[in-house]
Amino acid sequence: MEDQMTEFVHEPVMLAEVIEWLRPAAGGVYCDGTLGGGGHSGAILKAAGGDARLFGIDRDENAIRAATERLKGYPGFRAIHGNFHEAKRLLEEAGAPPLDGALLDLGVSSPQLDTPERGFSYHEDAPLDMRMDQSQGRTAAELLNEATEKELEEIIREYGEEKWAARIAKIICEHRAEKPMETTFDLVKAIDAAIPKAVRRKEEGHPARRTFQAIRIAVNDELGPLEEALREMTGCLKPGGRLCVITFHSLEDRLVKRCFQKMQNPCICPPKAPICTCGRKQIGRVMGGGAVKPSREETERNPRARSAKLRILEKA
Repeated sequence: MEDQMTEFVHEPVMLAEVIEWLRPAAGGVYCDGTLGGGGHSGAILKAAGGDARLFGIDRDENAIRAATERLKGYPGFRAIHGNFHEAKRLLEEAGAPPLDGALLDLGVSSPQLDTPERGFSYHEDAPLDMRMDQSQGRTAAELLNEATEKELEEIIREYGEEKWAARIAKIICEHRAEKPMETTFDLVKAIDAAIPKAVRRKEEGHPARRTFQAIRIAVNDELGPLEEALREMTGCLKPGGRLCVITFHSLEDRLVKRCFQKMQNPCICPPKAPICTCGRKQIGRVMGGGAVKPSREETERNPRARSAKLRILEKA
């Protein structure tokens, strides 16, 4: 356990952009809803001169321990074990006042990917777990062995945007009929058998990446409650406070984009109506002209940043 804690360190993605848009200041109150190893949180506290309060939320107990150790020099830091989908309740229970800013980094952290026994990586043979919070919920193995072929197809198509979803689901079911899906390589072998060799040779990146993404999203229910979570987090901000969200794939980015647009323009009156009669008021304003992308220098230094996008909403 100690090894996992000490190794829970990774390079925070789009750190300079987060600091620029979040504008940490002395005396401010902030929330990092995806604490991880505390990289973003540490930078926020440092940018505030060490004189700020920051509530860090994470589902991963290893992350909580690592960040608490890393940030022990900041008296205003407090770690909370939980899911940012419940940030409103968690922050209220922690006695947090209205926030000056909040951050959500929706990517899987490097330590989770790089710890084989977590089961996130298709490069290492390990138990099929994929739970961000290993204290609860069903594992990827349980999902893959219990879901129907139709359910697997829908998960892989919707969350992985995988055109071979039907065939992958079929092969998974054929393989599990002979032997339960237990390890990451069991899943990789099923995917390899489902996708033609000619297609695999032409593709950039690993052919299993989309299916692994889909199963991870389903195991952790990453997208279902996301819009409501964004609205609740915005509700925790002071007027003028900012919510920064880093996304890593098109599904979650589209969801964040649509949610921010709806909070900026919530009116549901007919487009040609002379005046607004629905009474819905603007909740926030989209900043940064839409999606802010990482610098070329960062993507060259850290390949995992290539697909990252930062979206910012300022509370009205």
